[in-house]
Amino acid sequence: MRRQPPRALLIDFDGVLRHFAAPPLPEAFAWERLRPALAGEITHEQWLAVTADAVGGDPAEAAATVERWAADRGTIDPVVLGFVADVRAAGIPVGLATNATDRLPEDLAHHGLTDAFDVVVNSSVVGIHKPAPGFFEAACDLIGVPAPWVMFVDDDDRSIRAARALKMLAYRWSGPDGLAYLRTVLGLS
Repeated sequence: MRRQPPRALLIDFDGVLRHFAAPPLPEAFAWERLRPALAGEITHEQWLAVTADAVGGDPAEAAATVERWAADRGTIDPVVLGFVADVRAAGIPVGLATNATDRLPEDLAHHGLTDAFDVVVNSSVVGIHKPAPGFFEAACDLIGVPAPWVMFVDDDDRSIRAARALKMLAYRWSGPDGLAYLRTVLGLS
């Protein structure tokens, strides 16, 4: 017996739809600095300031290093974006479900993505980050579909396991080769 297709899709931003050429700045991704920004406890600018402090050395040089790194808005994968458009055209709601700072709306505008999703679930707005169950509960509430009927796509194993623990369908992204599978699961092919 074949399972009915999901009624909604939640997709991660960084690592699935957006990619960066430059390596991450290690000081920025130290959990004690990153977590408050992802949970909305500090702003993006405050996160950059504490990152510059962590870089150390001459304060002006550290700030310039962080500023250059933060100026990279990444690139959008046109194949994945096309997939998102196809899913929406089929009448399936699509939500961007991502750990992000309060700069996410600016990033979406920068890439021309302000209308690319039915909902945007930003951890800094929700106040809780993936892989916490509360993030996924909020995402399902915002997209208006119960967890067992939502397909979640992310490149992070912890987030995939957390989504599955809530009975969501979850697919670990490893590149565009997975789109054929996702199209089939969503009933698009």
